[in-house]
Amino acid sequence: MPNTKKTTATKADGKKTAGAFDIRNFIGMLLGLYGIILTLTGLFGDKELDKTGGVNANLWTGLALLVVSAGFLGWAKAKPTVVPDHVEPVVDDATRPAPRKKPRSNNSNKSKKKRR
Repeated sequence: MPNTKKTTATKADGKKTAGAFDIRNFIGMLLGLYGIILTLTGLFGDKELDKTGGVNANLWTGLALLVVSAGFLGWAKAKPTVVPDHVEPVVDDATRPAPRKKPRSNNSNKSKKKRR
């Protein structure tokens, strides 16, 4: 059998989950990256305490971002988003605010001739 990669993870009960494609993972990773950068800047960079009233703003903001990042990643791990097995295609609905599908016409060859 050929080895095929799945874009979704599978839980123990057989349901597919969003896995790495869960938006909470992206948000958590980005906040974590910014938190690491700010924490390192707060530890090793210029503190500029006179501008912030004696508080190392980069350090504390970086630590807060790391905590929020851990919250997002923990939330995604604790309650993963379940992906349905089958999704019905959307039929054209007059009440839907999206543009309607245009019916195909047999005049497509005539319009090409007019453009030339």
